[in-house]
Amino acid sequence: MQDQLVRLNKYLSEIGYCSRRAADKLIEQGRVMVNGKSAEMGMKVSPNDLILVDNKSVEARKEEFVYLALNKPVGIVCTTDTRVEKNNIIEFINYHKRIFPIGRLDKMSEGLILLTDDGDIVNKILRASNRHEKEYIVTVDKPISQTFIKRMAGGIPILGTITRKCKVEKIDNTTFKIVLTQGLNRQIRRMCDYLNYEVRSLKRTRIMHIKLDLPSGKYRELTKNELSELKQLLRSSRKTSLKN
Repeated sequence: MQDQLVRLNKYLSEIGYCSRRAADKLIEQGRVMVNGKSAEMGMKVSPNDLILVDNKSVEARKEEFVYLALNKPVGIVCTTDTRVEKNNIIEFINYHKRIFPIGRLDKMSEGLILLTDDGDIVNKILRASNRHEKEYIVTVDKPISQTFIKRMAGGIPILGTITRKCKVEKIDNTTFKIVLTQGLNRQIRRMCDYLNYEVRSLKRTRIMHIKLDLPSGKYRELTKNELSELKQLLRSSRKTSLKN
């Protein structure tokens, strides 16, 4: 019986209720009960325990998981807490099942974001994303110099660290493409700001091998080939370090 016990956040993730990160927030907010008592961070549970979130029982999902690609418009916030933000991604997409975004795009950014109800894969993608590519098209407020391109690619000091070296390509006088292998908070905007450039528009066009091919505000299911390659990439990077 003992070997059936798993951490509560992992359990909620594996049954498809939410990601581990979201589960930790629910526990911290006192919204999770286990066998009639308030849940604690790090506690372990078994499939036989009665687990409530917001006084509603959670159960393992028996149907197949959903994997969606969305072209997020500007103004939509990547949060699952519908009580906090009106223009949130969950109400915007209005999907018939509980799903949640993998990672985030800030409110003023647009483009590709993935959503799922497979909590376990969320953790794997966020961990593996430390080494997987994400591509963006960015427009700034003044002409782009070669010095700007070189410095952006070489690493910028933000948030107490130096950004990892990345690929940067000039598209036109004020637009460039950048491919990141890390996901610091508002990373591109902070990098540009450090070099005295202001971002006017920012669109994510690719996550790993999955490319943006949708009109703004529309979503689709991942193809069988996309999902198969995704799972293969996650399998090969399963032991990737969390450190930058």
